Amino acid sequence: MKRRIATLAAVGIAALALTGCGGASPTGTSTGKNASDKLVVWNWGDADAAAKAYTKDVTAVFKKAHPNVDVEIVNQPFDQYYTLLGSAVEAGTGPDVALFNGGTQLKSRANLLVPVTDELAALKDKLAGWPAFQTDGQTYSAPMFLQGFPIYYNKALFTKAGLDASNPPKTWDELKAACSAILAKTDASCFALGNKEGLGIEFFLSGFGSGVFTPQEYDDWISGKRDWKSPHAMQILQMWADSAKDGWYNKGANSTAMFNDSFDIFSGGKAAMVIGLMSGTAHWKQFDEFLGKNLGFMMPVTVNDGTTLGLPAEGGIGYGILNKDKKDLGVDWIKATVDHDALAAYSLAGGQITSDTTIKLDTKITSANEIVAELPGSKPLLHTALGADTLDLLHRLGQQLLSGSVTVKDAVAQLAASEG
Repeated sequence: MKRRIATLAAVGIAALALTGCGGASPTGTSTGKNASDKLVVWNWGDADAAAKAYTKDVTAVFKKAHPNVDVEIVNQPFDQYYTLLGSAVEAGTGPDVALFNGGTQLKSRANLLVPVTDELAALKDKLAGWPAFQTDGQTYSAPMFLQGFPIYYNKALFTKAGLDASNPPKTWDELKAACSAILAKTDASCFALGNKEGLGIEFFLSGFGSGVFTPQEYDDWISGKRDWKSPHAMQILQMWADSAKDGWYNKGANSTAMFNDSFDIFSGGKAAMVIGLMSGTAHWKQFDEFLGKNLGFMMPVTVNDGTTLGLPAEGGIGYGILNKDKKDLGVDWIKATVDHDALAAYSLAGGQITSDTTIKLDTKITSANEIVAELPGSKPLLHTALGADTLDLLHRLGQQLLSGSVTVKDAVAQLAASEG
């Protein structure tokens, strides 16, 4: 029996609310006869054998440089990860180094992290995805993998619905027509959606945004010049509400967990499409295990004329240093996580699209190669540019819009107020 998709929160998108992160300076939890002989590392664990092998490889690379330093890896549950990390930091018992999602989750905690701009400068041209780990002119981590939101589809369900499985929708109108056909001619939902945590709106915003905003609007959004009351920002929220009203999603989407229940719906052939991920989990390799030749990939659809479509992708995860007294060790740990051989092995075994531009993805899975071909024109993720408070509000409003308990106008007013 093929395994269920494993939970791995290498998800630039799985941004949980910022809670409990006080301003206290972390001290680490190193113990023993000499605190400098230990590096305490927090992450959210290894989902499978490939991930465990990667962690082992990283540790081995680090130990070559520091054979007398013990590495204590503490696996925390992801659904409580940032809450636990914040509480530990506030209590002065935080780790020396911790894993972060790129974008909001790291940037909102930059005041707690040790800058490593100069120390990682030599890697600048080798790795892609840096902006997700940079803020106010400083770099706080190195991207290990690239993360983004491809739209995957089930070719068999497209065919059953009378659609051309080799020619997926390219415009919003074509997508609406495809969903109508799927709902009418199959027993599947159009899209698989898990919105119990409110994360669905993140996927929708970043997944479809490059087909809505003009290039200038997109750049302004990423740089912080956002206008929630603009016609195109309101349009995205209206599209989200309308798609729910039109019955695109599986029943009970607001009570369905995204990881992994919604992705199991897609991999099990009960939904024709899903906005998934590029690396970590819910990606091309895991879906291929279930769908094989029926797995397809499609780009964001054009919604408005004048848009410049790009695959939404950026740096996914990376380690940040919380203990300034362990900066040198922390820098070497970060460098070990982007070791060429370690990343190359994990890319092949685990289905990761790595940040190392010298590593070529060696796979016959068509969707993966199509994703890689679109990376040169990729665009940053829209939701990771948001502040933690706004992102938390967006989660709640996304659930309310899905259920019809708030209007787009009211949601826009709240989001605009949240960003001043």
